[in-house]
Amino acid sequence: MKKIAITLIAVLALVACKNKTENISEEKTITETNVKTPSDVIPFMGEWKILLGDGTHNDNLVGYAKDDFFYVESENQTDWVVYKTPNSGITSKNSGNTRTEMGQKKHWKPTEGGKLTGTLKVQHVSTSGDARVAASYSVVVGQIHGTEGHENEPLKIYYKKFPGHAKGSVFWNYEINTAGDDNSGRWDFSTAVWGHDFSVIGSSPTTYPQEPENGIALGEEFSYEVNVYKGMMYLTFKSEGHETKTFAKNLLKSDFNKELPQQIKTLFVPIGRDGLERENAYAGELQNFKQGAYNQTNGKDPKTNMVWSTGAETYEGDIAKQYANGCYAEVWFKEGTLGAGTAPSKE
Repeated sequence: MKKIAITLIAVLALVACKNKTENISEEKTITETNVKTPSDVIPFMGEWKILLGDGTHNDNLVGYAKDDFFYVESENQTDWVVYKTPNSGITSKNSGNTRTEMGQKKHWKPTEGGKLTGTLKVQHVSTSGDARVAASYSVVVGQIHGTEGHENEPLKIYYKKFPGHAKGSVFWNYEINTAGDDNSGRWDFSTAVWGHDFSVIGSSPTTYPQEPENGIALGEEFSYEVNVYKGMMYLTFKSEGHETKTFAKNLLKSDFNKELPQQIKTLFVPIGRDGLERENAYAGELQNFKQGAYNQTNGKDPKTNMVWSTGAETYEGDIAKQYANGCYAEVWFKEGTLGAGTAPSKE
């Protein structure tokens, strides 16, 4: 019988900037029989590296798992890969948000392309935040991320659910690749899949917009396909009982190089984000895919940024307390594929 060596590394006491984590258990390595790791469930793990919400990096995901962040759960005889991350932990150098998220090792240009799929359910989003701040109560479950130039994101796939609502929203954001050297004017244009888009917010910190009638509940499965082929990005979203949604976006030619959409005037211009995109968008720049749980709810003061600073509870970075009090994001994937981009269906 095959034995799988699995490293169960618990959260260590770390101090970085203002973040504080608490030791949950000791680090140890054991050998188990029939212990499943994420690479047993989703076979493309050799193509990825990962950053966990406590700051752990790992470049070899075959046979790797870590309690409380990246592991396998079985439910009704189905195995799921769990990605879990607190509102506050150790973040990447270019982000103030925590993530337990894989990054593709291979980088590619839009003309070269690639395809990423995932079947998932969001089990939890933070229950604290500020309803006026668009990023509150949300998690990104798939991305295309720029790896040169401004390193902006031509795609972020979100799930967001306000407290007290039974259903949440799935939407995707396109971040402009800002013209010129100054990237401070960048912004995201959001498109609804099921439910609302990113720009639908509350009127006060605890007053929420109307619950979406066609939304997705926590624990409800959906799937996405991101297919980049010859510079075009084709998106397909499916969920049982919901209309299949498809979208296409040119990554080589900008739609946003002349004037600002009304959504941007309402949401981003008040915080000084009023740039325009370069005419050739992301042409010629390297990208990679990301997948997992990129928690968008953080503890930053909303007064500093009314789009991204969500003011959520973080218990001074204590991860165990955040998990115990609903201040985290948790996403389960049961399937995923990674490969070359393909010509879109003519149906």
